[in-house]
Amino acid sequence: MTEQHQFERGTDGPRVILVGVDGSDSSFRAAAYAAGLARRQHALLAVVYVQPVMAAGAALGVPAAQTTDEIAEGLIAEIRQATERVRGLFDVRWEFHTFRGDPYNGLVKAADDLKADAVVVGASEQAGHRIIGSVAIRLVKAGRWPVTVVP
Repeated sequence: MTEQHQFERGTDGPRVILVGVDGSDSSFRAAAYAAGLARRQHALLAVVYVQPVMAAGAALGVPAAQTTDEIAEGLIAEIRQATERVRGLFDVRWEFHTFRGDPYNGLVKAADDLKADAVVVGASEQAGHRIIGSVAIRLVKAGRWPVTVVP
């Protein structure tokens, strides 16, 4: 006896696509790529900025929290401008979130808290990632979500 396979409409694919942004060119390319994925999948795009904890800077009197808050405000302003430029061409549902900590742990917490089905990040532009591993490599090795790394 052969069983017929029934097609499921609208249940495949990610519902929440998380993209990490930090102001770098590669993170903005990742955001553009993730926005296209979210549009095609009718998924929510969760744009996440992880505010680094700068204990050393704070010890020297640098207002670290204020600086990272300003970066976050700048990022959201850029994202809103980009959204306005493409309004009417395509629309995507998106939210902006900030988390504090190191980029890897911040993105892991964000993906868990937001129940992300997929994670998109830009390729590292820092030389030091060869020593401790890039955030992208660490996310892939975690093996908890599909991870797309955008060059």
